[in-house]
Amino acid sequence: MSLTFDQIPDHDRPPPGAAATSALEDLTVTGRRRTVLRAAALGAMTLGATALDWAGILTTRGARAETGLYALQGWDRNDCRDAYPSGYDELGDTTGQYVGTYAACFGGTWRGSTYCDAGWHKYGTWYENGIQVDHVPISTACGAATPKNAWRWTTPDGRVYRCSDGFSTFWGPYHGQTYLTICRSS
Repeated sequence: MSLTFDQIPDHDRPPPGAAATSALEDLTVTGRRRTVLRAAALGAMTLGATALDWAGILTTRGARAETGLYALQGWDRNDCRDAYPSGYDELGDTTGQYVGTYAACFGGTWRGSTYCDAGWHKYGTWYENGIQVDHVPISTACGAATPKNAWRWTTPDGRVYRCSDGFSTFWGPYHGQTYLTICRSS
């Protein structure tokens, strides 16, 4: 038995003799079958994507650029391959709490946590062991177009440190000697 075109019911009107329903009577707008199916499919996809994202499958947490004290910009990666394509040998700290641990920072005459203030290179005049020291953070390029003040390095034990650059001028018996100093903080 085949249907004729006249026998096919319209999608927005019940067929003749069908029982009336009051399920959606209170709604001012009723949806069509396609709209309802589209909403159900979209809801299922949203729930599925959310579950995958909770598991970390869809997105990975990349390194983000940091903004430190005095609007200093930090590097947004854990390497400096632009300037050092084959890597570099980190240098051990010369002062501070990380002396004798894995090396993390590169460059500078002096390196260590002693040159840090809230995780970034000190700024301003400080008095250390009776000597006046003027600290000024600097931004350099590290092979990239945008100058940055700090870089993040990972040590063999998996810890990530921030290495923030600056100049420190020591007064007193040193008579105004300026050195490149590196603040190492975790």
